[in-house]
Amino acid sequence: MKLSLGPLQYFWPREQTLAFYREAADWPLDVIYLGETVCSKRRELGTKDWIDLAGELAASGKQIVLSSLALIEAESELGVLGRLVEEGGCWIEANDLSAVQLCRKAGLPFVAGPTLNVYNHHALAMLVEDGLRRWVPGVEQGEQLIRELRDAMLADGHTMPELEVIVWGRLPLSFSARCFTARALDVPKDQCGFRCIDYPDGMPLATREGRSFLRVNGIQVQGEEITDLGPELPALRALGVDLLRIYPQVQGCREVVEHFDLARGSMTPPPRIGARNGYWYGEPGMRPVAPGTPEPA
Repeated sequence: MKLSLGPLQYFWPREQTLAFYREAADWPLDVIYLGETVCSKRRELGTKDWIDLAGELAASGKQIVLSSLALIEAESELGVLGRLVEEGGCWIEANDLSAVQLCRKAGLPFVAGPTLNVYNHHALAMLVEDGLRRWVPGVEQGEQLIRELRDAMLADGHTMPELEVIVWGRLPLSFSARCFTARALDVPKDQCGFRCIDYPDGMPLATREGRSFLRVNGIQVQGEEITDLGPELPALRALGVDLLRIYPQVQGCREVVEHFDLARGSMTPPPRIGARNGYWYGEPGMRPVAPGTPEPA
């Protein structure tokens, strides 16, 4: 199995972002995803910067993929997407159907990101015809649903694209036109002052009882818990998963990558260093489930 570094979900200062990726070029990764997927107002790195960084990192021998926004709301955002397709020189991670359409028109292979909402094999087969080469299931799509979809694809004689599963990180649960960070700080979205840069791993959100619950990240809401599917690696292998996706975090990301690099070369499941894995078993995402636990009927 290959290791991939998913797109940066947070808003970091320019030099911190560049330093992070230049360091990641030496990590035991096979694929690196670059680009802004959450908010088009985050412009510490512009479109040209991401494209230039993709060219720089490609020299490391890793596959570089440029990721698109998950929620496209303006003509200007479509223009940025068009530049990624036309000038990027890379595969595109399509997180919105507009990206699929542009890639199909350009004859460019693409990755179906986790926000593309693929829930049956007919939709997946149509995307393969359009140029899909790799599929990242949605965060709540667990082992049983992925297996059923894969088996239906093969039974109908369709080519199954590469399968990439998120194995580490805070999961993106929802996106909205409203900026939750701005709302929490009582400032207008259009005058946010890019305050999310102050929260490099997202803004913690607690219940009224004080229990940690979610992370607010601009227009995105994430789970508070860090998902870790390391102990599920035997099941991932048996399912035919091709790539293991790790989401960037502000501290300790290299250690996480090295942990999974060692684990993928061993037949012994590694110890869990994250917190939750419920979605994989068809349970609530925040619930911890022991490997080998039967899924509910």
